[in-house]
Amino acid sequence: MLLTITELEDGIKKITLQGRMDIDGTQKIDTRLTVATASESANVIVDLSGVDFMSSIGIGVLVRSANALKQRQGKIVLLNPQPSVFKVLEATQINRVIPIVFDMESARALLNS
Repeated sequence: MLLTITELEDGIKKITLQGRMDIDGTQKIDTRLTVATASESANVIVDLSGVDFMSSIGIGVLVRSANALKQRQGKIVLLNPQPSVFKVLEATQINRVIPIVFDMESARALLNS
């Protein structure tokens, strides 16, 4: 599992994930994702386009990060999950906690609202 952080010009952090969000993959990124989402009032886009598998452990990491951001008045958006990952996210109704969008324009609009 790979995690890349990009600071966008409007103060938004874009976190790009690649690989499998299973037990092994999630352990590799959990601490870095927590640190990246722990800053005050951060707005974060998590790009899931490179994630080809999502387990319940991966979902837990995303929800934990979303809750941490919310406590700091920050926001998080999931961007462009692959169809198989989207089905898992949809089945767990994670979109009630974290919005899911399929393009950067929509992601930025949600974070800036």
